[in-house]
Amino acid sequence: MTLRRTIKLAGVLVALGLCLASVNAEVKPHALFGDHMVLQQGKTIHVWGTADAGEKVTVQLAKQKKSTTADDSGEWKVALKKMAVGGPYSMTISGKNSITYNNVMLGEVWVCSGQSNMQWTVSNSNNPDYEIKMANYPKIRLFSVPRVTAGKPQQNVNAEWQECNPSTIPGFSAVAYFFGRELNTRLNVPIGLIHTSWGGTPAEAWTRQQELEDLPIASKIVEDGKNKLANIPNQLEKLEQDYMDWKDRAATAEYNGDPVPEAPRPPDDFRRHPWRPSGLYNAMIAPLIPYSIQGAIWYQGESNAGRAYQYRELFPTMIQSWRNAWDQGDFPFYFVQLANFKPGGGNWPELREAQTMTLSLPNTGMAVTTDIGDPVDIHPRNKQDVGKRLALVALARDYGHDIVYSGPMYKAMDKKGNSIALSFDHIGSGLVAMGGELDGFIIAGADKEFHPATAKIEGDAVIVSSDAVSSPVAVRYAWTDNPEEANLFNKEGLPASSFRTDEWPGQTVDNR
Repeated sequence: MTLRRTIKLAGVLVALGLCLASVNAEVKPHALFGDHMVLQQGKTIHVWGTADAGEKVTVQLAKQKKSTTADDSGEWKVALKKMAVGGPYSMTISGKNSITYNNVMLGEVWVCSGQSNMQWTVSNSNNPDYEIKMANYPKIRLFSVPRVTAGKPQQNVNAEWQECNPSTIPGFSAVAYFFGRELNTRLNVPIGLIHTSWGGTPAEAWTRQQELEDLPIASKIVEDGKNKLANIPNQLEKLEQDYMDWKDRAATAEYNGDPVPEAPRPPDDFRRHPWRPSGLYNAMIAPLIPYSIQGAIWYQGESNAGRAYQYRELFPTMIQSWRNAWDQGDFPFYFVQLANFKPGGGNWPELREAQTMTLSLPNTGMAVTTDIGDPVDIHPRNKQDVGKRLALVALARDYGHDIVYSGPMYKAMDKKGNSIALSFDHIGSGLVAMGGELDGFIIAGADKEFHPATAKIEGDAVIVSSDAVSSPVAVRYAWTDNPEEANLFNKEGLPASSFRTDEWPGQTVDNR
């Protein structure tokens, strides 16, 4: 039997198995519904799943009870009225069979996504033994989406809710946990964390296909993806021919007593590749919709740094694609600006700039981390402060806490003779140079040649100048991959974001 026939036969058997499994199907709720789940307080509670076509399904939660009928494809969904923080409750879902879920809480639900720095676990972060030992937070609940990819939006995931304790937290996302812990401690409400991330992945893999195809700057991404998918049959044909040739050469070598050559290896299957455009959205975001959430946190960008100018449009498009699909309006979306990292390739300042520009979208926020990274490790272990800074944004923006949640953000410049005065938003109680003289600024004239600058704080402004630039036109701050010397903070201890006052073309302007 040829390799291709073997593959076809396997597909037929799988399809037959699925058909048999669908006969007399019991009521089966989505995996997001289970023991220990957290439902979003204050919003409509969507509950859904599968059953036999035409089967009556009833959902009961506390004093609410609502019924519906499964459609012709066996899908059903009910919408329960919003409820306040509370629990534990039981939820019963019944049709021909009945399922009861216990220890159900109403609280705050956040989706936590991105690439490896979101995937990074508590066990690999700072002080892991202590953090794991102290992780007894029964009102924090954890849900981890398996890392898979798909060509079309999927309906379900293979996961379940768990209570946060020393046995469940070691392999969970550190940023997500420290974010959730801060909210739970400050708000004293149940927190549901839905972790769905995959290391080394670009934003286009997390973007819904419709919005990605409508984005002109992403046309090459879409085209390249389609070409790779179209080439898979050719790759399989070549593999089959290579395999037949190898069999003959291997038999000859074995007969002659010579070393048997290595067998041909199957090519990477782009259908399963995490860089497949929309592939991670389809398998790891779409199945979560329409579970009601408060918002999302995001840590990604390293894989798009070489295409930072493209990210200016790609990242906001990704965010909007989630919002469009969830149909919950402009829900909060807070993200981490790339940390300091020495071997970044020189593109990281432009990626940080693209992230900052994304703040023009409503209900977005950014945690600056250029002071807490690791110059020689793209995965800094200090995830505690990352989670806390994200939580500061949520506490201020969503939960009404009167706190400073951002470091200084560049607002405007004013040329004054041979110097430039810079003004900022989010100065808190005032600007401060952390740890010594103010540093991290460079300045240029019309020739676009930048020179190290002298900077000093005067009230709420920073005055920048250089003896080498008599008529300055532009200033940049923390404009390197690893801006360790940059030390502009507010008195609340939050660092200023990197920025530039010019719009001169950067390294990645033509990269697609």
